[in-house]
Amino acid sequence: MRIFDPHIHMTSRTTDDYEAMHAAGVRAVVEPAFWLGQPRTSVGSFVDYFDGLLGWERFRAAQFGIAHHATIALNPKEANDPRLLEVLDLLPRYLEKDGVVAVGEVGFDSMTDAEEKVMVRQLELAGEHDLPVMVHTPHRDKVAGTRRTLEIVGQVGLPPERVLVDHLNEKTVDLVDDAGCWAGFSVYPDTKMDEDRMVAILDRRGLDRVLVNSAADWGRSDPLKTYRTGQAMLAGGYSDDDVDRVLWRNPVAFYGQSGRLLLDDVTDDAGDFAGNTLQRGEPLAPGGASTAGSEG
Repeated sequence: MRIFDPHIHMTSRTTDDYEAMHAAGVRAVVEPAFWLGQPRTSVGSFVDYFDGLLGWERFRAAQFGIAHHATIALNPKEANDPRLLEVLDLLPRYLEKDGVVAVGEVGFDSMTDAEEKVMVRQLELAGEHDLPVMVHTPHRDKVAGTRRTLEIVGQVGLPPERVLVDHLNEKTVDLVDDAGCWAGFSVYPDTKMDEDRMVAILDRRGLDRVLVNSAADWGRSDPLKTYRTGQAMLAGGYSDDDVDRVLWRNPVAFYGQSGRLLLDDVTDDAGDFAGNTLQRGEPLAPGGASTAGSEG
């Protein structure tokens, strides 16, 4: 089983997670920029965060044979802080970088006017930079938030096949399917979707335009939920090819629209993180390469 987790926050995870993911078949991930839990109060903190996503985290994943990509945006929750609106001016610089495969996460948290204005601008940026977009649907008032999101996407004029609407459930999937967008599902303990519910949704709607992710982050979550969903699909009568379609080919098809997937160097053998030459505390050179010499 080969797996491309299209939404996971590896900045919040350990190297043990990378090792376990590789053993389970994960060979590629997308890490969306998101809320870190502690409110950020300055634009500079986003510069450091975005640089870390595109440098250190990509390097760290590569040690375990996993291709790391990112989506970049001002997340919905922090869109409400007027001190952070200048982040929007930073985004064009990052949206041109290799390995940035979409604008995201954009969307709603509390469905405020501020969130809507920031979402509209970031949807426009996706069009200007010829990138797909990943949309976060709110945890509260999800149906209303999803419906309003789709209205805004239509008003901005983005092609629906370039829009991924994520964190869906049984009550919102039909709205997204009817709009022609890609449907994203987070298999995440307690608060979102579980494997059996995910298989039931696939039974009902089919395998087209669907992405399954773990959304694993700093909360109670599991970076192997994509693998467990694949196992549940097999137990439910799906073929190996069906699982490959959902867990690999569909993410490649959606994010491949960016033209920036970094899959050429994906291997079956994980690297030896403990033996790499990058020592703790060493800086990365521009582009994410280690500044260390050949000896550790």
